[in-house]
Amino acid sequence: MDSTEYNKCVDNYADSVYRFILKNIGDQEKARDVVQESFAKMWEKSKEVAFEKAKSYLYSTAYHTMIDMIRKDKRTTRIEEVHMDKQVTYNSYNDLQELLNKAIETLPDIQKVVITLRDYEGYSYEEIGGVTGLTESQVKVYIYRGRVALKNYIGSVERVI
Repeated sequence: MDSTEYNKCVDNYADSVYRFILKNIGDQEKARDVVQESFAKMWEKSKEVAFEKAKSYLYSTAYHTMIDMIRKDKRTTRIEEVHMDKQVTYNSYNDLQELLNKAIETLPDIQKVVITLRDYEGYSYEEIGGVTGLTESQVKVYIYRGRVALKNYIGSVERVI
């Protein structure tokens, strides 16, 4: 891949990779860092990555970078988090998107990733498997379990409206 093709990748994929990472992490600064690091890694490997495979390589790199960041964050404990009491409040929601985002946040990381790739980014099961390193059947199972968990979290539409 040459610099012109690399620049096309930045133009074509930066926003969608950012949305994917932001949806999973929920922190804009960390999402920007992951995207920037992913593009830097792709540039370092630009001689080895074919332009046709750049999108898949980029999403895979971003996914693995995000997982590494999540693992690193789990190892470090912030003082503010130690002293915060977890309170559960039930409100009536007028914003369905807000409710869905909160529901997605309750999912395990892998379910959050596969549902985001499938339902928000429109990837096929095979493409999701390529990004995450899972088999197609594992992807389907995680999506199914995630959707069931979302349904249980949200409940009936009548309660939401």
